[in-house]
Amino acid sequence: MALLEVKDLVTEFPTRKGIVRAVNGVTFSIDRGEILAVVGESGSGKSVTSLSIMGLLQDPGHVAGGSITFDGKDLLAASEREMEAIRGDQISMIFQEPMTSLNPVYRVGDQIVEAIQTHTDMNKKDAWARAVEMLRVVGIPSPEERARDYPHQMSGGMRQRVMIAMALSCDPKLLIADEPTTALDVTIQAQILDLIYKLRDEFDMAVMLITHDLGVVSEVADRVVVMYCGQVVEEGEKVELFDYPLHPYTLGLLRSIPRLEDEQSERLYMIKGSVPNVLDMPPGCPFSDRCDRCFDRCRKEVPELRDVPGTDRRVRCFLYDDPSEVERAIATQRERANRSVGATEEEVH
Repeated sequence: MALLEVKDLVTEFPTRKGIVRAVNGVTFSIDRGEILAVVGESGSGKSVTSLSIMGLLQDPGHVAGGSITFDGKDLLAASEREMEAIRGDQISMIFQEPMTSLNPVYRVGDQIVEAIQTHTDMNKKDAWARAVEMLRVVGIPSPEERARDYPHQMSGGMRQRVMIAMALSCDPKLLIADEPTTALDVTIQAQILDLIYKLRDEFDMAVMLITHDLGVVSEVADRVVVMYCGQVVEEGEKVELFDYPLHPYTLGLLRSIPRLEDEQSERLYMIKGSVPNVLDMPPGCPFSDRCDRCFDRCRKEVPELRDVPGTDRRVRCFLYDDPSEVERAIATQRERANRSVGATEEEVH
């Protein structure tokens, strides 16, 4: 059984202009020890999905449908007291900006101690020793001294490591990392990703990695969920999805990544149009107005997320109603990839 199962999740925000359905029928699961990346543009529903799982939605936002099961427990049926016991203990979360997540007037060690004592029976001395040990685990030098620092005395990368240390201090079964490398330089990004990967192996912890950066996904993820307008449009193993994307949106995201062989091109590829207004969604497929392969049915009907025959993948697109279309799409992309590799090798020689 999966550690986390999200089925048909619907999250809504009532507004004066109508109801905003930020998450619309999202389904996915995470196994123990697995790193699942959830990717998509801003506004795709990634962060709202994670806040729904944690029970941290701000009013008037609420879960309007579906189910969230963690380690066999129905989180949507749990009381606030039960969720407080789960948050920070069995499920921990790293937020986007560590400077706003850490209290500026308390030493970082004291903040980790507070998290530990909230969920364990440790006395303050033992909790402080645990906090120092966790700072050591996440690679902060001289942890005994740095535990007495205030957040403003640390760099962005160090603060992010403190957040990770706090999140791991109670040995969670699931770590939710929401854009953990945002605003960090490339070198620090690589260090944080490598740290998450190593800690996953060390603690046998599942990770839900939320990001819009496909470069980050390629480094650490085992499996990928692609979201668009509050829906999952594609899901699959990382290598398969990167090599042979099926949904036109996934293909567009991957084509937007700069590559060395594209340096002679006049401009970087970009998906045409923009994300539709959630209060004025087009009929049919939400991606239809931006899709190069759109046909009449796409503008009238909403495709279902369905299993792709013969694979472990799922896709929400009418193009793959016929199994032969899947084989044709993969063969075409394989041929393009081979041509691209061949052209690059010729340039090298």
